[in-house]
Amino acid sequence: MTKLRERKNNRKAVLRSLYGAVERNRPEVNGAALRAELALPDEDLSAACAYLTDEGLISVDWTSHHTPATVSLTHEGIRLMEELEEEEGEQEDRVKPEEAQPDV
Repeated sequence: MTKLRERKNNRKAVLRSLYGAVERNRPEVNGAALRAELALPDEDLSAACAYLTDEGLISVDWTSHHTPATVSLTHEGIRLMEELEEEEGEQEDRVKPEEAQPDV
């Protein structure tokens, strides 16, 4: 069984990958391509996608084997990723005082 930290990391990786696809004007990602990119077993990718679907962050078209055929971010998923991107940018903009002072 996958540990909680691994499951969270898998979900974050799915969101990051899908957000990157949206930035490249690819609103949908093939499930097999996503699995290959993230190097996740079917079971772990399916679990991550099911969780994110339940949260309303992604939309999935499932195969008959309950693996993702195509995956895309929902509007809420895009908004979440944009908020995270803005937060990361704000953190990068902040300069620590000791970094601003040259060593003498």
